[in-house]
Amino acid sequence: MLDDRAKLLLKALVERYIAEGQPVGSRTLSRASGLELSPATIRNVMADLEELGLIASPHTSAGRIPTARGYRLFVDTMLTAQREQMQAPSLRPDQPQKVIANAAQLLSNLSQFVGVVMAPRRTSVFRHIEFLRLSEKRLLVIMVSPDGDVQNRVVFTATDYTQSQLIEASNFLNTHYAGLAIEDVRERLKGEVEKLRAEIATLMQTAVQVSSEALREQDEVVISGERNLLAVSDFSSDMSHLRRAFELFEQKAQLMRLLDISSQAAGVRIFIGGESQVVPFEELSVVSAPYEVDGQVVGTLGVIGPTRMPYDRMIQIVDITAKLVSNALSHKQ
Repeated sequence: MLDDRAKLLLKALVERYIAEGQPVGSRTLSRASGLELSPATIRNVMADLEELGLIASPHTSAGRIPTARGYRLFVDTMLTAQREQMQAPSLRPDQPQKVIANAAQLLSNLSQFVGVVMAPRRTSVFRHIEFLRLSEKRLLVIMVSPDGDVQNRVVFTATDYTQSQLIEASNFLNTHYAGLAIEDVRERLKGEVEKLRAEIATLMQTAVQVSSEALREQDEVVISGERNLLAVSDFSSDMSHLRRAFELFEQKAQLMRLLDISSQAAGVRIFIGGESQVVPFEELSVVSAPYEVDGQVVGTLGVIGPTRMPYDRMIQIVDITAKLVSNALSHKQ
C-alpha cells in the first residue's frame, strides 16, 4: 500500500508527534526523516498519506498529526518486525511532560482502552535549603534541587524559632547535608540526631518531611482514554464494574502501587484481574513496562483494559511505546 519513502516519512512523523505533541510540517519532517527530499516532494507524500486516512490536519496549520489508522499501521506493519532494532529518533523535547501526555494518549488510541503513564520521578537531592520565619511557630521552608527546581512549603512548629536560629540551622544543613539524597539524609539523621543541637535536629527532620511530601506530589500518573471502557461490553453491561474501574482511576494511589511494582522488573509485565491483590478487580487487566532515561528506569507506562483483551497486541503496543518514550527522553543533542 505504501512505498518505502512513504513508510519512512510516516514513521518519522509519528515519532516526532509522540515526542512533541505538535503538528509536524514538511520542513520539520524533511530534517527528521534524513531523506534528501524537497519540502514540496514531502508535501506531496503527506497529501497521499492524508488521502489514505493515515494522517490528518487538525486545523489550518500546515502540519499533520497521525490518525488512529496511521498509529495502527505504524505499530502493526512498520515497528513489529524491527522492535529489537529500533533506533532512537532524533528528538529532544523541551518539555518532558508533553512526551508523557502523548504517550498516554498513544497507548489509549492504539489499544482502544485506557493508557496510563507514571511521570518520571525527580531527584530527591537538595542543593540548598532555607528557613524563613513568617510568624510565631510558622515557617517557610525553601528547598532548591540540583537542577534549580524550587519547592516552597509553609510548616507549623512546636517551637517558636528566631530568624537567627533559622539562619544558623540553614547554614549547618547546607554545609553538612547538601548534595545527599533525602533517603540518605534520613538514615544519617537516625544516628546523629542525639548529637545535634535540638533546634537543628528538629528543623532537619522538618526538611526531610517537606522533601518527602514534595516527592510524593511529583509521582504523577497521567491517564488517557477512560471513556473507551464505555464501549467495552464487560463494563457497559454492568455499571458496578464500570464504577469500580473509574474509582481506580480517580484514587490513583492503587494505580501508583501497581506501576511501582512494574518498574522493578525488566520488560513487559501482565497483571490479570483477580489473580492477586495487585489488580483486585476481576474485570480489569494491566499490561505494563518500565521506561528509561539514559539507561535508568524512571517510570512505568501501560494499558488497562478488560480481562478479555488481546494480550499479544497489547504487549507489542506497550513494549514499543516504552521504547519510544525512553528514546525521546534520553536523546541528547
